[in-house]
Amino acid sequence: MSSLVEKIERYIKQVLNENPHGFIIIQRSDLASQFECAPSQINYVLSTRFSVEQGYVIESRRGGGGYLRIIKLGIDIRDYLDNMLGQLIGAQLSQPAAEGLLKRLHEEDLLSRREVMLLRAMLDKETIELAVPERDQLRARLMAALLRTLARKDF
Repeated sequence: MSSLVEKIERYIKQVLNENPHGFIIIQRSDLASQFECAPSQINYVLSTRFSVEQGYVIESRRGGGGYLRIIKLGIDIRDYLDNMLGQLIGAQLSQPAAEGLLKRLHEEDLLSRREVMLLRAMLDKETIELAVPERDQLRARLMAALLRTLARKDF
């Protein structure tokens, strides 16, 4: 059985895919009521499954008439790869951020499910047995190599 987080993620993505404008406006409390959970669980789903790396922007307005606007970013995949590559040069990349990038590349049909699984294993902290700054730097270099390969014109 799917976890609550996965159910909420699937629901939001389904509603987004059905909306021709590429965004939805919802109320956190309505969503929490629908899934019989605390609003903080909705916040968790949004922060872990709908980040910029994963291709989403969340706008929030608090208060009685507050809402969440979830926007799916449309991208030119080559520009996206170049942009991400530029951000990774000489940078550090955490494991959750790397997994978010891999998920986005899969959603854009640039990586198969199997390729994502292989890359996750390669980028995992258990595989890269280094101290935190060096591990995140190596992960960034490995991800940059992946993005350079995907951005090649003959790909």
